[in-house]
Amino acid sequence: MRRILNLVLGLSILTACNTRDAIEAENNTSSDSSSYFRAICYHPVPAGDTLRRWETLEEDLALMKEAGVTTIRVYVPIADEAVLDKIAAADMRVITSFGYNQDSIYDILSGSFIDYVAQFKGHPAIFLWELGNEYNYHPEWFGDELNNWYDALEQAVDAIHAIDTLHPVTTAHGEIPDSLALYKGRNLDMWGFNIYRWDVPGSFFADWAKSSDKPFYFSEVGSDSYMTVGTDSFAQGENQKAQAVAVANILDEILAYENRFQGISLFSFTDGWWKAGNPNTQDVGGWAPNSSGVPYDGSPNEEYWGIVDINREKKEVFEVVKARFNKAK
Repeated sequence: MRRILNLVLGLSILTACNTRDAIEAENNTSSDSSSYFRAICYHPVPAGDTLRRWETLEEDLALMKEAGVTTIRVYVPIADEAVLDKIAAADMRVITSFGYNQDSIYDILSGSFIDYVAQFKGHPAIFLWELGNEYNYHPEWFGDELNNWYDALEQAVDAIHAIDTLHPVTTAHGEIPDSLALYKGRNLDMWGFNIYRWDVPGSFFADWAKSSDKPFYFSEVGSDSYMTVGTDSFAQGENQKAQAVAVANILDEILAYENRFQGISLFSFTDGWWKAGNPNTQDVGGWAPNSSGVPYDGSPNEEYWGIVDINREKKEVFEVVKARFNKAK
């Protein structure tokens, strides 16, 4: 944080109109049509590993393009320029997320995130800068005082604006922010929201309108393909049909308001075997904060969220996403 405080601040921030212009340019469309960007969360960790790797990047990009995805959301900055080059060559863009404490590797605590911004702000793959991921659910990371996070967020936004007036700056917040978060985030170009309201997220639009008229996008929506308990409609166990039905309902609810938001980022591209147990096997379980709204069992089952499996075989939900995302083109 010391480095952030030493930065010269004060340049004007992007307006909401600038944000919409940047997003519409990325989609090569106008606000009169379906101009939202269509993103997917992407953290490719092979079976048996716990670290992100890029061996399947070209295959993954081809599958994303087939599904109508225009944008990739990553939780850790991509430092390999060759990877960014391949993403740009595929006519895809990246939402780059910076974590608060990542052992001084492009993180907010050390201030080294600004080095990444300075180095890559001119790269054609860069689309949005994103600060943190639902940190409002983790006060324990900030001495049980969320204001410590919001102070860091406020300063990081200004630091980016001081050196980059082209790319919008956002944060991924869990649900509706309170008054403190709204004030500290007043200089954000738009908000990102991780929303899990069963398969009926449409109520979010009215809730947000009561709080702010600032642009926003859905930084995470979706469902997993494992039922911890069965229901009348869906059997217990691995259940791709439950995921497909849930995601169809979620996207249909959101897309009914397609002129009132900036984009959708679906969670996620591939199943992640590294998240809940032995990385050599697909395990049931895992934990995520405020996950009781995950359809249809209120349980996130962290290793079952992909629209493709670990071997890149399409799950039933793939065609659901493909039909809705490609319609926007």
